Amino acid sequence: MIVLGVETSCDETSAAVIDDNRVLSNVISSQEVHAQFGGVVPELASRAHIRAIVPIVQKALTEAGLAADQVDGLAVTFGPGLVGALLVGLNFVKGLSAAVQKPFIGVNHIEGHIYGNLLTQKEVRFPILFLVVSGGHTQLVLMKDHLSYEIIGQTRDDAVGEAFDKGAKMLGLGYPGGPVIDKLAAQGDPMFTRFPIAKLKNAPFDFSYSGLKTALLTYLNGIDEKTRETHLTDICASYQKAVVDALLEKTVRAVETFAVKRIAVAGGVAANSLLRKRLADECAKRGLEFYQPELAYCTDNAAMIARAGMEYLRRGRRSPMTLNAFPSLKLGSNGFYE
Repeated sequence: MIVLGVETSCDETSAAVIDDNRVLSNVISSQEVHAQFGGVVPELASRAHIRAIVPIVQKALTEAGLAADQVDGLAVTFGPGLVGALLVGLNFVKGLSAAVQKPFIGVNHIEGHIYGNLLTQKEVRFPILFLVVSGGHTQLVLMKDHLSYEIIGQTRDDAVGEAFDKGAKMLGLGYPGGPVIDKLAAQGDPMFTRFPIAKLKNAPFDFSYSGLKTALLTYLNGIDEKTRETHLTDICASYQKAVVDALLEKTVRAVETFAVKRIAVAGGVAANSLLRKRLADECAKRGLEFYQPELAYCTDNAAMIARAGMEYLRRGRRSPMTLNAFPSLKLGSNGFYE
């Protein structure tokens, strides 16, 4: 099955064509305009998507050597995300679907990240415990089969990606902050200072990062500028260690509770080098299988949306033309098909 996927949930305009698990094209246009604001500006994101969507889809089809009417179906993100940005991709795909008389399916963005991992695996066996980590989401998801999700843990406040971005902003490192902190942390001492890990009563698998951000701010307010500059890499390493320690602690607890044999990581923060290493080491120590996505499929991209959509299309599911964008869509609530 050949599927054209479109992703416009935030600040990347992406289109991809896949043939089963073979990626024929995966074109991504990132919006640089947001860097000066220290975060994504929704209105600017929507306008940029409108300008980019047609040439990006055309380029994806050209690289795949196909015309739009040669694909078997289309897949598009319809939530969660920025509502204006989502509507650009969704309405484009609706129009294209009608024009070429091909079915389309709306895909949950988080589901797409999960399939961005599975897209690169040669053999997949269930159940799998997924650690989903991105700018807007931090979840532990037990996946017992294709399209079957049970959320067993999630953030109570801020997502892990936001913790990295806001931490980088406090440190004057710009946006996006995760890659910068990761790079600087590799040169620092993670034991330089200790930041707290939130303990949530009666919620052993849930996460919280608001306290960690406050702890970093309090620490920075208590040191002088020279100390901050001299030990910037050490502060980054210590902060990153606390972020990753929280993820590992809850993931290991879930592994022991649910007796799973496979761990997978997905989402933009899945590109973090320390997280990948710590998860790989933990799996090796416990004799578990570890699924990690290629770096190209960690951040937002349309190949992951196409791969998730393919699972629905293979089962004969289709979305109606009345499908709307849902900015707060929950994982597992995709009952929006015919």
